[in-house]
Amino acid sequence: ALLNQGAPSPHIYTLLDGILIRQVKLEDGSRQIVNFMFPGDLVGLQAAIDQDMQHSVQALTDSRLCVFQRDKFTDLIARFPRFAYDVIWLAAKEESALESHLVALGKRNAHERVAYLALYLVQRGIMTGLADTNGQARLDIPVTQRQIADMLGLSLVHTNRTMQALRKSNLLHWDSEGITIENMDAACDYAKFDGLDSEPRPYL
Repeated sequence: ALLNQGAPSPHIYTLLDGILIRQVKLEDGSRQIVNFMFPGDLVGLQAAIDQDMQHSVQALTDSRLCVFQRDKFTDLIARFPRFAYDVIWLAAKEESALESHLVALGKRNAHERVAYLALYLVQRGIMTGLADTNGQARLDIPVTQRQIADMLGLSLVHTNRTMQALRKSNLLHWDSEGITIENMDAACDYAKFDGLDSEPRPYL
């Protein structure tokens, strides 16, 4: 665990290497996974500077981070306007990603949701150098079916059946070790997903 929901955090981080999960624990003990975080993402800025964390963040893979003192972050932004612009740019990109996740939950069926999430993760992996694109797109990521269900608002049984159906269709293969997509264009068409913006991201 990197950040704990309901607790203060003295630090803000930039993820340099690895993949993290951002999640919210609900009153009934269940959880909603909000997003997956990749190299270049800011971690901990989603809460106000002087408030406790509204979510938790845990490492999904071995990770390496750059640490900023939270109480000195505003001074850092004031001293370096270009840094401040990059922070705003990254925050806007995360908001855009969350909008896409909301659309996936509200407007796609279960098969399209799983295909969308697989595409989102693989494309983030490609953009950050974590995914292999030698003939096919492959991202090594140890996501469990429970975590997929908690991200997409599906039951564990429904998630399992959906992933089996997608595997049989040869659209994508997703197991406990990673995701393989044979044809990105076909998968995007199926998931009704235009793909991520390939514009270079600032790396703080």
